[in-house]
Amino acid sequence: MSNLSESLAGNEFTLTAELNPPKGTDLRDLFDAGEALRHLVTAFNLTDSAASRMAMAPMAVAHLLGDRGIESTLQIAGRDRNRLAIQADMLAAHALGVANIVCMTGDPPSAGDHPEAKPVFDLGAEDILEAAGSLASGRDLSGNRLKDGPDFYRGAVVNVAVPDLGREIARMEKKIEAGAQFFQTNAVYEPSGFEAFMKRVEALDVPVLAGIIMLKSARQARYMTETIPGVVVPDHLTDELERAGDVARTSIRMAGRLVRDVAPMCQGVHIMAIGWERRIPEVMEAAGM
Repeated sequence: MSNLSESLAGNEFTLTAELNPPKGTDLRDLFDAGEALRHLVTAFNLTDSAASRMAMAPMAVAHLLGDRGIESTLQIAGRDRNRLAIQADMLAAHALGVANIVCMTGDPPSAGDHPEAKPVFDLGAEDILEAAGSLASGRDLSGNRLKDGPDFYRGAVVNVAVPDLGREIARMEKKIEAGAQFFQTNAVYEPSGFEAFMKRVEALDVPVLAGIIMLKSARQARYMTETIPGVVVPDHLTDELERAGDVARTSIRMAGRLVRDVAPMCQGVHIMAIGWERRIPEVMEAAGM
């Protein structure tokens, strides 16, 4: 079992965080962040060219972190690869020591820094989860037998700030049927809305990590609300950032409040600090944790 699966199975409060592989080959900042947080963060999500912006493949980073005794969770998106490549990557990831994966459909390339790239989307999130389960059973998606198969701790994502929450929960149920064993949410900024979501999915009996994106400015807050589906930063938080004399300290307090408020409702939090990873210990301190 991975540290992540043991932590969630043991009903411990679990902290995970996101690290973005570099656009280039210099991994020093990423390694520094991993080392600084290794005793606080259970596992680090490694993004797969997040927001369709080309970056180093996360599989290599996961292996190099593993060599340092740091656990990671490999994001696998259906945007860039067909089912042959996705299954091949999962076999390779297992061989390199990866224990956890998060399966997602992915953002369209048109939103990224290579808008002319051709999208693939051969498999959606549910299909990738099914592929991982099939490989674990010893067969590929076409039913061909494997020489042993990988058994990952399999996760998926869920959006808690959508107009049609019933539809999103229905898709969450399909992901569980496809093999999802835990979920990470998109950014949570309204604890009351998150509480309503958690009450509706309580019967699903699956661990949920609440996503927390740290806000660096009022401009960022407005941009996220306007451009990222499912992310809604309330006006009162944007206004708080607008009035802040020290935006970094205000952001830390805001994130700490959110962690404190949602912690009793779920199994842990997933912090997306976007370059402010060194501030995560301060966020947890502000949360009283």
